[in-house]
Amino acid sequence: MTLPMLAADQGLDSSSIVVIVAALPVTLLVAWIAGRLLGVRRSVSLTVMSGLLGWAGGVILSVLIASDKSNANSDFARNALLFSAFGAMSVSVWIELLARPGALARAQSGLTTIPRPMRSMRRRATRVHRYAQITRIAAHYGLGKQLGVNDATDDSPARGAPMALRLRLALEECGGVFVKLGQVLATRPDLVSAPIAEELSKLQDHVRPADEADVRECMADELRAPVDEVFAEFDWNPVAAASIGQAYRATLPTGEMVIVKVQRPGIADAVERDLDVLDEMAKAVESRTSWGAEYGVRDITGEFAEHLREELDYRGEARNAVEIGAHLPVGSNVRVPKVHEELTSSRVLVMERLDGVSVRDHGAIDALGVDRRVLADELLETLLRQMLVDGRYHADPHPGNVMVLSDGRLGLIDFGATGVVDALMQVAVRDVMLGLATQDPELLRRAMLDVATLRRPVDDNELERALARFMAKHLSSGQPPGAAMFNDLLQMMFGFGVQLPAELSTFFRALVTLDGTLQTLAPDYDTIGSAERIARQWMRASVTPDTFQTAARDELLRLVPTLRRLPRQIDRLLSTAERDGLRARVSLFSDDRDVAVVTRLTNRVVLAFLGGSVGVVSVGLIAIEGGPELAGDTSLFGFFGYFGLFCATVLVMRVLVGVLRDDSN
Repeated sequence: MTLPMLAADQGLDSSSIVVIVAALPVTLLVAWIAGRLLGVRRSVSLTVMSGLLGWAGGVILSVLIASDKSNANSDFARNALLFSAFGAMSVSVWIELLARPGALARAQSGLTTIPRPMRSMRRRATRVHRYAQITRIAAHYGLGKQLGVNDATDDSPARGAPMALRLRLALEECGGVFVKLGQVLATRPDLVSAPIAEELSKLQDHVRPADEADVRECMADELRAPVDEVFAEFDWNPVAAASIGQAYRATLPTGEMVIVKVQRPGIADAVERDLDVLDEMAKAVESRTSWGAEYGVRDITGEFAEHLREELDYRGEARNAVEIGAHLPVGSNVRVPKVHEELTSSRVLVMERLDGVSVRDHGAIDALGVDRRVLADELLETLLRQMLVDGRYHADPHPGNVMVLSDGRLGLIDFGATGVVDALMQVAVRDVMLGLATQDPELLRRAMLDVATLRRPVDDNELERALARFMAKHLSSGQPPGAAMFNDLLQMMFGFGVQLPAELSTFFRALVTLDGTLQTLAPDYDTIGSAERIARQWMRASVTPDTFQTAARDELLRLVPTLRRLPRQIDRLLSTAERDGLRARVSLFSDDRDVAVVTRLTNRVVLAFLGGSVGVVSVGLIAIEGGPELAGDTSLFGFFGYFGLFCATVLVMRVLVGVLRDDSN
């Protein structure tokens, strides 16, 4: 039964029905104003929902009151407008109270958003289905506890397998983004143990090539012309097929051979769906498990999502290749393929096809008559120059991305993953390398902490002793150091609550990957020793009497302003100490964590006070006899009294739940 029909059934005339209809836009306006007063920019759907609920509640209450009066129509208009407005504001507050913390406070597009409920429902249903599928797979392989859910009760033969194997099998079955997540975790020894990293390194994208017709349509949209008009030849058998895209051989009308990377049709929507699911899982893990909060799982998955979204835009990869190629010195024995920018878009990348073999093919390399150790030296020097001088480097130099060309030079391909080292980070990296070379734990500790984020207080002396033990283990006399020692260094720092920036972790991972490629190219290659030799050569070339004089002069010029101010500042300090004494000023609540604690305590005190106050007032309303009759023996005062008791109970319970959660943590 609709509200106008209910009004007619209760004996109200047509003017009252007009009031009911007219109250709706007024209530929607009140709901919008309530959102502004609460300091929240809400979407159209949320504003309309709060307005409709308030309007419905206010009109129903007004009709029930009017039904027991002889002058039912006299006060109906006033009651309907007042109760609807009060209801809309109450619903707005309750939505804010019941929602997830901060969920409604995020800036939205307000009234300019055009609601599309059917599309939103389809997307939400798809994500819920995918979330259920992922958690079901995790529970099937006995990984439910790690995600904060119950494991399945089936007798899967994989349940008794090692944790690393079960994790790999689960990620492979999930497919898509989760396979790439496992591949990234395989390169994060600071997050997973060595057995898990080794097992995850076996992850492969088991995907079928996309349909040729769909790829043709995608390329025609991006190139704005049919494929046959842009390329003289195009081999539709993919050279490689991965979850994000696939690569083809082609020839331009000029006769130049190229590689064409094409994004899989529809992959962007699938990636966004899986990233949303991954974010929901990360939030659940952080809230339900102690290890999730300790590791900062949402930050890790957020970093992964950011890089994956960048990978979806091939124009970024093109820019990386152009920038790295431009920094190669003249006459370098390392080549970067030329990018055909006029044919490149967000979903299509056209690059020069290099003629060569993989660094794994020792026989073909030896047939070219080149020394593999010389090639290893050139590769190492090039990557070190990119890391420590140029600032942008190839962050994934695994054997599949390094080629030995037919002319005896090296070729780098696939620039989807690059690292950036700014000036501050370059100083930290050099200090880290110097601290390792000189086995100075104090220098290594300062270099790491200068750019790190501390998740908890760190004892400097204890950390320094741990670094000394680390150096004794990995850099002891007679033991050749290897780049893999950075794995242990990252794990040790993480164990102390030291979270290194993503740039430094990426740098270390690239070094480990580079060491593996160098060992593939030239077995028993001494990566650390060769790096020290290259650094000494750079030092001898850069440190001359002229450069030393220039550096000393520049440093002195930077110190002159400080030296000029120093006597005046010392005199001012001594005068202040003699006249007024020395005083220290303490800045309270300068730390965000202190502010968060005080804010949480204040909010709980306010909620508890409101709950108690509303409870006392509600008891008083219940005790009042008489008043407007609402239904049966219940008056309007009694209704608001019982409703107030309910609200007070909810407020007090929220405070109790918050206190209990703090105790459990």
